[in-house]
Amino acid sequence: MSFRQTFAPILDFVYPPRCPACGNGIAGGSPTGDDAFCAPCWGKLQLPGQPWCATCQHPFGADHFGAEAQCARCLADTPMHDGIAAATIYGDVSREMVLHFKHGGRIALAGPMGRTIAARIGQIGGENPLVTPVPLHRWRLWKRGYNQSAMLAKVVAGTLGLEFRPDLLLRRKATPSLGGLDPGQRRDALKGAIACNPRVELAIRGRNIILVDDVLTSGATSDACVRVLKKAGADRVVIACYARVRHAQDVPKRETPETVGLGRPRD
Repeated sequence: MSFRQTFAPILDFVYPPRCPACGNGIAGGSPTGDDAFCAPCWGKLQLPGQPWCATCQHPFGADHFGAEAQCARCLADTPMHDGIAAATIYGDVSREMVLHFKHGGRIALAGPMGRTIAARIGQIGGENPLVTPVPLHRWRLWKRGYNQSAMLAKVVAGTLGLEFRPDLLLRRKATPSLGGLDPGQRRDALKGAIACNPRVELAIRGRNIILVDDVLTSGATSDACVRVLKKAGADRVVIACYARVRHAQDVPKRETPETVGLGRPRD
């Protein structure tokens, strides 16, 4: 029995475990710690599952056309990526997790969120992949104090026993917040923003890559990253995220610490 399991009753009495999404206490505690949701949040958490698109793993509805079926987006424009592993579907609970982590300074959420992403990757990541985050521009990194995607990627790599490479991609120019922009505007805003790090370009050639981000909305940012990685010689690039927005959903509008009532982020 581990130290945590032995002293769990005492720790739970002194520091009652709380749901990472809503903050309410969890009845009975949990020896696994911060991975546990309360029953109401767990009931509302949306998890992706089959049937889904054979190319991007976007969940289908009840009507589908077999294991090799593709969604309308992939049929209209074949993506450069080699699959998407999403831990959750963007909804009330995953939204709270992302906002508290990204804007509320609750960096401890990187653990449970990253482990959940890792559990969804499976064989889609290919053989011995490198794990790299979507890069953050230095000015935004300075303002926020951390790159949330890099923190998630580090947990994913550690959980799966893979090599963590936070230095593969660079964000050369600051881009405006993409929230509220349509897909075309997002692509325009990202032109020339993402580049391969010339000092480590050789490490990319012939390798499988897991590209980690917190939320996948229109896919403009991840597509720009995949394009750069493929141009540098990556064999396969899989996108891994905590929450993905359904195609039929509206892209979430820009949310700031003030608009969601989280106060200023703690750097």
